Amino acid sequence: MTKNNLHTFHIPVMGLAYTIDSPIRVAQYGISSVVALADDDLIDKMRNFYSTKFNIPYEEITQKFHDYRAERITSYLNLVDKIVKEKFENFKTELAESKTALENFMSMLPNTSDIKKGFQNLLDDGIAFKENIQNYIETHLLPGEIDVNIMTKLDKDNFVKNEQLPVEFNDAHAALRGFANSNLESSVVLSAGMNPRLFGYFENFKDFFPNENNELKKKIILKVSDFRSAMIQGNFLAKKGLWVSEYRIESGLNCGGHAFATDGLLLGTILEEFKQKKDQLVQSAHDLMIKALQAKNQPVPKNPLELKITVQGGVGTAAEHEFLLDEYNVDSVGWGSPFLLVPEATSVDKETRNLLMNAKEDDFYLSNISPLGVPFNTLKGTTNEFLKQKRIHENKAGSSCPKKFLALSKEYDPHGICTASKKYQDIKLEELEAKKDSLSIDELEKSKIKITEKSCLCVGLANASYLENDIKIKGQAQGVVICPGPNLAYFDQEVSLKEMIQHIYQGKSVIRTERPNLFIKELKMYITYFRNEIQSISGELTTAQLKKWTTFKSNLLDGIEYYKNLFESTIAFKGDLNQLDSCKSELVGIKIPVSELV
Repeated sequence: MTKNNLHTFHIPVMGLAYTIDSPIRVAQYGISSVVALADDDLIDKMRNFYSTKFNIPYEEITQKFHDYRAERITSYLNLVDKIVKEKFENFKTELAESKTALENFMSMLPNTSDIKKGFQNLLDDGIAFKENIQNYIETHLLPGEIDVNIMTKLDKDNFVKNEQLPVEFNDAHAALRGFANSNLESSVVLSAGMNPRLFGYFENFKDFFPNENNELKKKIILKVSDFRSAMIQGNFLAKKGLWVSEYRIESGLNCGGHAFATDGLLLGTILEEFKQKKDQLVQSAHDLMIKALQAKNQPVPKNPLELKITVQGGVGTAAEHEFLLDEYNVDSVGWGSPFLLVPEATSVDKETRNLLMNAKEDDFYLSNISPLGVPFNTLKGTTNEFLKQKRIHENKAGSSCPKKFLALSKEYDPHGICTASKKYQDIKLEELEAKKDSLSIDELEKSKIKITEKSCLCVGLANASYLENDIKIKGQAQGVVICPGPNLAYFDQEVSLKEMIQHIYQGKSVIRTERPNLFIKELKMYITYFRNEIQSISGELTTAQLKKWTTFKSNLLDGIEYYKNLFESTIAFKGDLNQLDSCKSELVGIKIPVSELV
């Protein structure tokens, strides 16, 4: 099955729970979405939930199973695939039998869609409508992709008592095996950078290699933040005979969840580089892949396989969506956080969705709550934050850590321990107590906050699905962690799937608040990030740190100049030129400590 081009947007992965069942909700409409594979416990509970809902036999896969994590993932993905196919067949029948249903579906397609025009021609013709429409539907419609996400950093070693299991039982390895063994013909999205050991594990599964017809049953998507990273990772995989079918460019800061800031490279300049150098990216990987496949005695494609460039992070209007498609020739635009306000598309409990609707700009912030030590976009006022602060006030800081997916620190335990756990925080707080006499009150308080601000993401990012579907939550109360991008501040109402799609394609706006364009918003976030980096530094400055800041500032200034030229030639953005000037003045005013390096 080839990836259909019915829509020019996709729904990226969000948290652990928020898109866990999005394909079941929206794939029949041709909308592609991404399922997180990090939490096999949530996955198996959702398999139970949907097996019951669709009267499909269910057998629990307990942790007593030898390969339980991979088997849970495979079983759930096969179930999702089965349900999506059944819903798609029913939807096709509905379209063929009901003009109202067809017209409603057509209203959810882009005006530029050839398929939409084809439907309209059949409606206008009216002759032998049912027979012709059935043939047209069978020929032109496909369900959306059931893609999956693996965060490459979440590849924890696993143990049976004190015996370390082989590397293929590491978390990310097992997740990859679960996807590879499934019936899906879709893609795995790899995020959070390169994991050479995991990348090498792909070679164990034939579905990732081209067959005699130059087809890939399963594809690889890399989420990247710049061209250099794409080239390095793509060529690394190509040397193993593996093809990257899509580079999914994400804004370094103007995104949901973990934020991997670039060295001051802005989204527009990154997209421009991909646009100018796409052929180089394709040819480099193709040449390397051919040599690897020949060495493996595998089928060798004569021509490069298809490679898509997509983008996500901060897009919020139909005009921005269309601009990204037209200016940078991207194949699709990711719309993530706004879909958190669409109950038909994502799994969010009512309390959290209401919090999102009422949140203002200042409520969205880049936090340090992630145990990974990576900045994390989140929201003030969550139930998780309330419960965490309650435990801190009661001198019971930290989580019980029941799932241990983020138990990656080996500072105190060779098996790994999570920095959000009570076990870890108790040790750190005891160490702090022992040296409190040498610290000022302010230093002591800052040190305590740094230890206790970490949140249990494993539970917090999964709880929304449990709450929405009335699935019992066991163990210590953690509440809900939500990880929207700051762009959601400008969406303040619950909307239907149809309304959101028409907002994307037709400009029937569901935004009530004025907002900066996506490029200006990201630029301002980078300037704030840069200032905070300089102000928060402690201890002696290094040459490497000063060089990094100098490069960061230089890249931002180059990005502003790029935007000036872009905005001057783009009617929709001309009104933002003054904002670029003010941003430049603000950036120039931020002084790097050693002035002669600037």
